Amino acid sequence: MSKIHVVYWSQTGNTQAMAEAVGKGISEAGGEAEVVSVSNITANELKDENCFALGCPAMSAETLEEDEMEPFVEELETSVSGKTVALFGSYGWGDGEWMRTWQDRMKSAGAKVVNGEGLICQEAPDKETLKMCEELGKKLAGK
Repeated sequence: MSKIHVVYWSQTGNTQAMAEAVGKGISEAGGEAEVVSVSNITANELKDENCFALGCPAMSAETLEEDEMEPFVEELETSVSGKTVALFGSYGWGDGEWMRTWQDRMKSAGAKVVNGEGLICQEAPDKETLKMCEELGKKLAGK
């Protein structure tokens, strides 16, 4: 099994903690995870991968972070057809609209979203949420 990237953007550390738990799940399933901030990878580096995970919190009016993550995701949309993608992130307000929009974008671009939807939590992930992130990583690795 090749390396599975878990790419995230995090301001407060909540989404980073989720990313690390997804990476742990990938490793526990026998895969090799590389958890990396979106600022340290390019969308082009993922174009030949069959699966990967993306994490971003809700920002502003329930949108992806605009300076790094949005341009990254926009570029990825041209190469995700047929790929398996796990989506996750945290939010502080709203009802998860940013994640529904994100998963619809990935599906419209031809990606298969693990579990059919993204994994979200309000504020900091608790032990149960981190366990769910690990399970998400295991499903991604076992795809």
